[in-house]
Amino acid sequence: MYRRAYALLVGTALVMGLLAIVAALVLDKRLADPDGFLGPSWLRLPLLLSGAFLADIVPRTLWLSRGRPGQWRSVARERIRDHWTRERLTLVVMGIVCFYITYVSYRNLKSFLPFIMGDKKYDYELHLVDQALMLGNEPADVLHAMLGTDVAAHFLSSIYLWFLPLVPLAVTAWLVWSRNISYGYWFVTSQVIAWTLGTLSYYMLPTLGPGFAYPWLYEDLASTPTNDLMDALFNSRVRVTLEGVEGAVQSTAGFASLHTAITLLVALMVQYTVRSRVVHWIAWVNFGLTIAATLYFGWHYIADDVAGILIALLAFYLGGIASGQKFERHGLASHPTTTTSAVPVEAKD
Repeated sequence: MYRRAYALLVGTALVMGLLAIVAALVLDKRLADPDGFLGPSWLRLPLLLSGAFLADIVPRTLWLSRGRPGQWRSVARERIRDHWTRERLTLVVMGIVCFYITYVSYRNLKSFLPFIMGDKKYDYELHLVDQALMLGNEPADVLHAMLGTDVAAHFLSSIYLWFLPLVPLAVTAWLVWSRNISYGYWFVTSQVIAWTLGTLSYYMLPTLGPGFAYPWLYEDLASTPTNDLMDALFNSRVRVTLEGVEGAVQSTAGFASLHTAITLLVALMVQYTVRSRVVHWIAWVNFGLTIAATLYFGWHYIADDVAGILIALLAFYLGGIASGQKFERHGLASHPTTTTSAVPVEAKD
Protein backbone atom coordinates (compact mmCIF):
# COMPACT_ATOMS: atom_id res chain seq x y z
CA MET A 1 0.00 0.00 0.00
CA TYR A 2 2.84 2.38 0.79
CA ARG A 3 5.02 1.67 -2.24
CA ARG A 4 4.33 5.12 -3.68
CA ALA A 5 5.13 6.77 -0.35
CA TYR A 6 8.32 4.68 -0.02
CA ALA A 7 9.39 5.59 -3.54
CA LEU A 8 8.66 9.30 -3.20
CA LEU A 9 10.17 9.61 0.28
CA VAL A 10 13.36 7.69 -0.43
CA GLY A 11 13.70 8.98 -3.99
CA THR A 12 13.42 12.62 -2.95
CA ALA A 13 15.97 12.18 -0.15
CA LEU A 14 18.39 10.42 -2.52
CA VAL A 15 18.04 13.12 -5.17
CA MET A 16 18.72 15.83 -2.61
CA GLY A 17 21.69 13.92 -1.24
CA LEU A 18 23.17 13.33 -4.70
CA LEU A 19 22.70 16.97 -5.69
CA ALA A 20 24.51 18.11 -2.55
CA ILE A 21 27.38 15.68 -3.17
CA VAL A 22 27.74 16.66 -6.84
CA ALA A 23 27.64 20.38 -5.99
CA ALA A 24 30.31 19.91 -3.33
CA LEU A 25 32.55 18.00 -5.77
CA VAL A 26 32.12 20.54 -8.57
CA LEU A 27 32.80 23.48 -6.23
CA ASP A 28 35.60 21.59 -4.47
CA LYS A 29 33.97 22.22 -1.13
CA ARG A 30 33.34 20.04 1.87
CA LEU A 31 29.83 19.05 2.83
CA ALA A 32 28.95 20.58 6.17
CA ASP A 33 26.90 18.92 8.88
CA PRO A 34 24.96 21.89 10.31
CA ASP A 35 23.37 22.09 13.75
CA GLY A 36 25.57 19.28 15.01
CA PHE A 37 25.16 19.90 18.73
CA LEU A 38 24.34 16.20 19.23
CA GLY A 39 27.65 15.17 17.74
CA PRO A 40 28.58 13.62 14.38
CA SER A 41 25.99 12.10 12.04
CA TRP A 42 26.80 8.50 12.92
CA LEU A 43 25.87 9.33 16.53
CA ARG A 44 23.07 11.81 15.91
CA LEU A 45 20.77 9.50 13.95
CA PRO A 46 20.76 6.77 16.63
CA LEU A 47 20.11 9.47 19.22
CA LEU A 48 17.15 10.81 17.24
CA LEU A 49 15.69 7.34 16.79
CA SER A 50 16.22 6.46 20.45
CA GLY A 51 14.76 9.79 21.52
CA ALA A 52 11.60 9.21 19.47
CA PHE A 53 11.15 5.80 21.08
CA LEU A 54 11.78 7.02 24.64
CA ALA A 55 9.53 10.06 24.16
CA ASP A 56 6.66 7.65 23.56
CA ILE A 57 7.45 4.94 26.12
CA VAL A 58 8.73 6.76 29.20
CA PRO A 59 6.00 9.38 29.85
CA ARG A 60 3.23 6.88 29.07
CA THR A 61 4.74 4.23 31.33
CA LEU A 62 5.14 6.64 34.24
CA TRP A 63 1.59 7.94 33.84
CA LEU A 64 -0.21 4.60 33.50
CA SER A 65 1.79 2.96 36.28
CA ARG A 66 1.07 5.92 38.58
CA GLY A 67 4.78 5.96 39.34
CA ARG A 68 4.83 2.39 40.74
CA PRO A 69 8.14 0.81 39.60
CA GLY A 70 6.73 -2.70 39.81
CA GLN A 71 4.38 -1.96 36.87
CA TRP A 72 6.87 -0.22 34.61
CA ARG A 73 7.97 -3.33 32.72
CA SER A 74 4.47 -4.64 32.02
CA VAL A 75 3.13 -1.24 30.91
CA ALA A 76 6.14 -0.63 28.65
CA ARG A 77 5.91 -4.10 27.11
CA GLU A 78 2.23 -3.66 26.36
CA ARG A 79 2.89 -0.35 24.60
CA ILE A 80 5.74 -1.81 22.59
CA ARG A 81 3.65 -4.80 21.54
CA ASP A 82 0.59 -2.77 20.54
CA HIS A 83 2.16 0.38 19.10
CA TRP A 84 5.74 -0.32 18.07
CA THR A 85 4.91 -2.79 15.36
CA ARG A 86 7.19 -3.53 12.43
CA GLU A 87 5.28 -0.97 10.36
CA ARG A 88 5.65 1.73 13.01
CA LEU A 89 9.38 1.04 13.33
CA THR A 90 9.77 1.15 9.55
CA LEU A 91 7.93 4.46 9.40
CA VAL A 92 9.99 6.04 12.20
CA VAL A 93 13.37 4.84 10.89
CA MET A 94 12.65 5.67 7.24
CA GLY A 95 11.02 8.98 8.13
CA ILE A 96 13.82 10.27 10.33
CA VAL A 97 16.64 9.08 8.05
CA CYS A 98 15.06 10.48 4.87
CA PHE A 99 14.12 13.76 6.53
CA TYR A 100 17.61 14.10 7.96
CA ILE A 101 19.28 13.49 4.58
CA THR A 102 16.91 15.96 2.91
CA TYR A 103 17.41 18.67 5.52
CA VAL A 104 21.22 18.40 5.62
CA SER A 105 21.32 18.46 1.80
CA TYR A 106 19.01 21.48 1.80
CA ARG A 107 21.31 23.36 4.16
CA ASN A 108 24.38 22.60 2.02
CA LEU A 109 22.70 23.41 -1.30
CA LYS A 110 21.48 26.66 0.21
CA SER A 111 25.02 27.42 1.35
CA PHE A 112 26.38 26.73 -2.16
CA LEU A 113 23.88 29.15 -3.74
CA PRO A 114 26.20 32.21 -4.03
CA PHE A 115 28.93 30.13 -5.69
CA ILE A 116 26.62 28.51 -8.23
CA MET A 117 24.33 31.44 -9.08
CA GLY A 118 26.83 34.28 -8.72
CA ASP A 119 25.90 37.84 -7.80
CA LYS A 120 22.58 38.04 -9.65
CA LYS A 121 19.74 38.84 -7.24
CA TYR A 122 16.10 39.73 -7.74
CA ASP A 123 15.53 41.77 -4.59
CA TYR A 124 14.87 44.97 -6.54
CA GLU A 125 12.15 43.35 -8.64
CA LEU A 126 10.40 41.73 -5.67
CA HIS A 127 10.67 44.98 -3.72
CA LEU A 128 8.83 46.73 -6.55
CA VAL A 129 6.14 44.05 -6.43
CA ASP A 130 5.76 44.64 -2.68
CA GLN A 131 5.29 48.37 -3.23
CA ALA A 132 2.79 47.78 -6.03
CA LEU A 133 0.75 45.40 -3.90
CA MET A 134 0.79 47.87 -0.99
CA LEU A 135 -0.15 50.83 -3.24
CA GLY A 136 3.25 52.47 -2.99
CA ASN A 137 3.86 51.66 0.67
CA GLU A 138 6.42 49.38 2.27
CA PRO A 139 4.90 46.27 3.91
CA ALA A 140 7.30 46.74 6.82
CA ASP A 141 6.27 50.37 7.36
CA VAL A 142 2.59 49.41 7.34
CA LEU A 143 3.08 46.61 9.88
CA HIS A 144 5.33 48.73 12.10
CA ALA A 145 2.74 51.52 12.12
CA MET A 146 -0.10 49.10 12.87
CA LEU A 147 1.63 46.95 15.50
CA GLY A 148 4.35 49.18 16.89
CA THR A 149 8.05 48.40 17.07
CA ASP A 150 8.56 47.25 20.68
CA VAL A 151 6.09 44.82 22.29
CA ALA A 152 5.00 43.40 18.93
CA ALA A 153 8.64 42.91 17.95
CA HIS A 154 9.30 40.69 20.98
CA PHE A 155 6.07 38.75 20.48
CA LEU A 156 6.58 38.14 16.76
CA SER A 157 10.22 37.25 17.42
CA SER A 158 9.09 34.39 19.65
CA ILE A 159 6.69 33.24 16.93
CA TYR A 160 9.39 33.32 14.28
CA LEU A 161 11.95 31.47 16.40
CA TRP A 162 9.38 28.87 17.49
CA PHE A 163 9.80 27.48 13.97
CA LEU A 164 13.20 26.05 14.90
CA PRO A 165 11.94 23.47 17.44
CA LEU A 166 8.59 23.10 15.63
CA VAL A 167 10.13 21.26 12.67
CA PRO A 168 11.73 18.30 14.52
CA LEU A 169 8.89 18.17 17.07
CA ALA A 170 6.23 17.98 14.34
CA VAL A 171 8.10 15.31 12.39
CA THR A 172 8.51 13.23 15.54
CA ALA A 173 4.87 13.70 16.54
CA TRP A 174 3.45 12.39 13.26
CA LEU A 175 5.93 9.56 12.96
CA VAL A 176 5.48 8.30 16.52
CA TRP A 177 1.93 9.23 17.52
CA SER A 178 -0.13 9.39 14.32
CA ARG A 179 -3.24 7.30 14.94
CA ASN A 180 -3.04 6.01 11.38
CA ILE A 181 0.26 4.87 9.87
CA SER A 182 -0.64 6.54 6.59
CA TYR A 183 -0.77 9.94 8.33
CA GLY A 184 2.87 9.53 9.34
CA TYR A 185 3.88 8.80 5.77
CA TRP A 186 1.75 11.70 4.55
CA PHE A 187 3.46 14.18 6.85
CA VAL A 188 7.08 13.12 6.39
CA THR A 189 6.72 12.70 2.61
CA SER A 190 5.17 16.16 2.36
CA GLN A 191 8.00 17.53 4.48
CA VAL A 192 10.79 16.24 2.25
CA ILE A 193 8.94 17.48 -0.85
CA ALA A 194 8.51 20.94 0.68
CA TRP A 195 12.18 21.28 1.64
CA THR A 196 13.19 20.06 -1.83
CA LEU A 197 10.90 22.51 -3.63
CA GLY A 198 12.15 25.26 -1.34
CA THR A 199 15.72 24.48 -2.38
CA LEU A 200 14.69 24.60 -6.03
CA SER A 201 13.01 27.98 -5.53
CA TYR A 202 16.23 29.49 -4.15
CA TYR A 203 17.97 28.67 -7.43
CA MET A 204 15.04 29.77 -9.60
CA LEU A 205 14.91 33.27 -8.09
CA PRO A 206 17.91 34.12 -5.89
CA THR A 207 17.30 36.91 -3.36
CA LEU A 208 18.69 38.04 -0.05
CA GLY A 209 15.42 39.24 1.47
CA PRO A 210 14.37 42.80 2.34
CA GLY A 211 16.06 42.79 5.75
CA PHE A 212 19.43 42.27 4.07
CA ALA A 213 18.81 44.27 0.89
CA TYR A 214 17.02 47.22 2.54
CA PRO A 215 18.14 47.15 6.19
CA TRP A 216 17.23 50.80 6.86
CA LEU A 217 13.53 49.88 6.76
CA TYR A 218 13.96 47.90 10.00
CA GLU A 219 16.26 50.14 12.02
CA ASP A 220 13.52 51.29 14.42
CA LEU A 221 12.65 47.79 15.62
CA ALA A 222 13.42 46.87 19.22
CA SER A 223 16.37 44.53 19.71
CA THR A 224 15.14 40.92 19.79
CA PRO A 225 16.63 37.44 19.34
CA THR A 226 15.34 37.56 15.77
CA ASN A 227 17.53 40.58 15.05
CA ASP A 228 20.44 38.68 16.58
CA LEU A 229 19.69 35.73 14.29
CA MET A 230 19.67 38.00 11.24
CA ASP A 231 23.04 39.44 12.27
CA ALA A 232 24.41 35.92 12.76
CA LEU A 233 23.23 34.85 9.31
CA PHE A 234 24.84 37.92 7.75
CA ASN A 235 28.12 37.15 9.51
CA SER A 236 27.92 33.51 8.38
CA ARG A 237 27.40 34.64 4.79
CA VAL A 238 30.52 36.82 5.02
CA ARG A 239 32.54 33.95 6.49
CA VAL A 240 31.47 31.59 3.69
CA THR A 241 31.47 33.89 0.63
CA LEU A 242 34.31 36.29 1.45
CA GLU A 243 36.52 34.53 3.96
CA GLY A 244 36.07 30.98 2.62
CA VAL A 245 35.76 29.38 6.05
CA GLU A 246 35.50 25.61 5.61
CA GLY A 247 32.69 23.83 7.44
CA ALA A 248 30.61 27.00 7.83
CA VAL A 249 27.24 27.37 6.08
CA GLN A 250 25.46 30.43 4.82
CA SER A 251 21.68 30.42 5.12
CA THR A 252 20.64 33.66 3.44
CA ALA A 253 18.00 33.18 0.74
CA GLY A 254 14.59 34.77 0.50
CA PHE A 255 12.49 33.20 -2.24
CA ALA A 256 10.52 31.19 -1.28
CA SER A 257 9.63 31.36 2.41
CA LEU A 258 9.96 27.93 3.96
CA HIS A 259 8.80 29.35 7.29
CA THR A 260 5.50 29.99 5.52
CA ALA A 261 5.52 26.66 3.67
CA ILE A 262 6.26 24.47 6.68
CA THR A 263 3.91 26.22 9.13
CA LEU A 264 1.12 25.98 6.54
CA LEU A 265 1.95 22.31 5.96
CA VAL A 266 1.69 21.69 9.72
CA ALA A 267 -1.63 23.56 9.87
CA LEU A 268 -3.03 21.52 6.98
CA MET A 269 -1.91 18.25 8.54
CA VAL A 270 -3.49 19.26 11.84
CA GLN A 271 -6.72 20.21 10.09
CA TYR A 272 -6.95 16.92 8.18
CA THR A 273 -5.59 14.41 10.72
CA VAL A 274 -6.09 15.80 14.25
CA ARG A 275 -9.53 15.86 15.85
CA SER A 276 -9.05 18.67 18.38
CA ARG A 277 -10.48 22.01 17.25
CA VAL A 278 -8.27 23.79 19.77
CA VAL A 279 -5.19 22.37 18.09
CA HIS A 280 -6.65 23.44 14.73
CA TRP A 281 -6.92 27.03 15.91
CA ILE A 282 -3.42 27.02 17.39
CA ALA A 283 -1.90 25.74 14.14
CA TRP A 284 -3.71 28.23 11.92
CA VAL A 285 -2.99 31.19 14.20
CA ASN A 286 0.67 30.17 14.25
CA PHE A 287 0.68 30.11 10.45
CA GLY A 288 -0.88 33.57 10.19
CA LEU A 289 1.47 35.09 12.76
CA THR A 290 4.46 33.51 11.04
CA ILE A 291 3.57 35.27 7.78
CA ALA A 292 3.27 38.55 9.68
CA ALA A 293 6.67 37.96 11.30
CA THR A 294 8.39 37.28 7.97
CA LEU A 295 7.24 40.66 6.65
CA TYR A 296 7.61 42.54 9.94
CA PHE A 297 11.31 41.68 10.37
CA GLY A 298 12.18 41.73 6.69
CA TRP A 299 12.93 38.08 6.21
CA HIS A 300 10.74 37.87 3.13
CA TYR A 301 8.87 39.74 0.43
CA ILE A 302 5.16 39.16 -0.12
CA ALA A 303 5.98 37.06 -3.19
CA ASP A 304 8.16 34.81 -1.00
CA ASP A 305 5.20 34.05 1.27
CA VAL A 306 2.88 33.43 -1.68
CA ALA A 307 5.42 31.00 -3.15
CA GLY A 308 5.73 29.31 0.25
CA ILE A 309 1.97 28.78 0.32
CA LEU A 310 2.04 27.19 -3.13
CA ILE A 311 4.90 24.90 -2.10
CA ALA A 312 2.96 23.75 0.97
CA LEU A 313 -0.22 23.05 -1.02
CA LEU A 314 1.65 21.05 -3.66
CA ALA A 315 3.69 19.09 -1.10
CA PHE A 316 0.58 18.39 0.98
CA TYR A 317 -1.34 17.08 -2.03
CA LEU A 318 1.49 14.95 -3.43
CA GLY A 319 2.23 13.49 0.00
CA GLY A 320 -1.44 12.70 0.47
CA ILE A 321 -1.80 10.92 -2.86
CA ALA A 322 1.42 8.94 -2.28
CA SER A 323 0.32 7.81 1.19
CA GLY A 324 -3.12 6.64 0.07
CA GLN A 325 -5.34 9.54 1.12
CA LYS A 326 -8.62 10.01 -0.73
CA PHE A 327 -9.47 13.70 -1.16
CA GLU A 328 -13.13 14.67 -1.28
CA ARG A 329 -15.39 17.75 -1.18
CA HIS A 330 -13.13 19.41 -3.77
CA GLY A 331 -10.08 18.78 -1.61
CA LEU A 332 -11.52 20.30 1.58
CA ALA A 333 -11.58 16.92 3.33
CA SER A 334 -9.98 13.51 3.01
CA HIS A 335 -9.99 10.02 4.42
CA PRO A 336 -7.27 7.37 4.50
CA THR A 337 -7.75 4.29 2.38
CA THR A 338 -5.82 2.09 4.80
CA THR A 339 -5.07 1.69 8.48
CA THR A 340 -1.94 -0.40 7.77
CA SER A 341 -0.27 -1.51 4.57
CA ALA A 342 -2.77 -4.37 4.27
CA VAL A 343 -6.01 -3.32 5.98
CA PRO A 344 -8.35 -0.96 4.08
CA VAL A 345 -10.82 1.34 5.79
CA GLU A 346 -14.19 2.57 4.68
CA ALA A 347 -14.74 6.09 3.38
CA LYS A 348 -16.43 8.59 5.65
CA ASP A 349 -20.12 9.19 5.14
